[in-house]
Amino acid sequence: MSTFKREEILRLAKERNVQFIRLQFMDIVGVVKNVEIPLSQLEGALDGRVMFDGSSIEGFSRIEESDMNLRPDLDTFVVFPWKHADGTIARLICDVYNANGTPFEGDPRFVLKRAVAEAEALGFTLNVGPECEFFLFRQDEFGAATTNTNDQGGYFDLYPVDCGEDARRDIVLALEQMGFRVEAAHHEVAPGQHEIDFEYCDALTTADRVTTFKFVTKVVARHHGLHATFMPKPICGMAGSGMHTHLSLFSNGQNAFFDPAAPYQLSETAIFFIGGLLAHAPAVTAVTNPTVNSYKRLVPGYEAPVYICWSAANRSALCRVPASRGIGTRVEWRSPDSSCNPYMAFAVILKAGLDGIKKRIAPPEPIMKNIYHMSAEERAQEGIPSLPGSLAEAVEALSQDEVVVSALGEHLYPRFVNACKLEWDDYRIQVHKWELDRYLSVL
Repeated sequence: MSTFKREEILRLAKERNVQFIRLQFMDIVGVVKNVEIPLSQLEGALDGRVMFDGSSIEGFSRIEESDMNLRPDLDTFVVFPWKHADGTIARLICDVYNANGTPFEGDPRFVLKRAVAEAEALGFTLNVGPECEFFLFRQDEFGAATTNTNDQGGYFDLYPVDCGEDARRDIVLALEQMGFRVEAAHHEVAPGQHEIDFEYCDALTTADRVTTFKFVTKVVARHHGLHATFMPKPICGMAGSGMHTHLSLFSNGQNAFFDPAAPYQLSETAIFFIGGLLAHAPAVTAVTNPTVNSYKRLVPGYEAPVYICWSAANRSALCRVPASRGIGTRVEWRSPDSSCNPYMAFAVILKAGLDGIKKRIAPPEPIMKNIYHMSAEERAQEGIPSLPGSLAEAVEALSQDEVVVSALGEHLYPRFVNACKLEWDDYRIQVHKWELDRYLSVL
């Protein structure tokens, strides 16, 4: 996205007839929040004078210390490419500060900035390219979401079986008007499932773009009478939606993962980065897959990356190295889903990889076999463990991993864990339809 100066934003807002500006930030569970201001208050917002009640936001502050400050990142200014009855609306993503002028350590954007600064101190810049999958469902007569798909398409299918094509095309057009460079858009495996990929960029910019992408997708879908959801597994028996995440470290403008003389043309930096990812995979999963529903996707049988290993080509591995080399050398971390908070997810992934580099953690040998076709005994012989099978297991793994805990920080970690435990406990005590269908008439 473009780099803006304060006066340029004021000028563009007037030229584009902007009436309202949404000052956006994100809570710890990945929900985008915003304070909307009229154009008359934009100058004050750009000067960082907007305050809000942090005690009302999940995981932020206590009632006795609730005054918090929003400071817009000017580079995130964008005008939404649709009209409202009350005029054009623009957006600025904000950093959250305490009332005393210090950065708020519970701000997920700050958590990522801190991890990025650690990488920069080692001479690295992290680039990230996500593959965001989602479902388009019909709405009922009241506008509420259903789980009825609007097509019977499959992987890469084209209209007329892919009736979401028009909506997907309009999502792409809206994103491009907002400064995205979309690389691909296509139907995914399940009916009603889609994927849109946009160009990789530095970790912070990409996290901002993921939040923008999800919002734009939902808005445009509603214009087509559809509901877009990034829920990882909305329908039993169908493939779930993930957010495969491509990662590369650059140093002095060069791809630090590429070494033409090394095995697989992967540098020691790349190998140790992979080693760190695999070593911390169970704990990282709590953050990259933070909902009860995430673990309905991470099950064998649906091409889900549940086995902790890596491969230079094999798509059944959790960590895959795509074929591109040179500047395109990268690793693909395949477990995340889009229910995650992207700032926190990229922070813990980066921290795990950097730990591998600093400690020279060598990964096991790459697995070339199709792991999906291996028995439990064969996986055990190969030393291939599995990711946590539930949110509770993932949170327990997180609690035992000092590196990933440190990535979240002293403020955010306990509050994130508490939110996960509350969700797990609420889920655990429910009586679900499956149980009624299974037991009610026979017990």
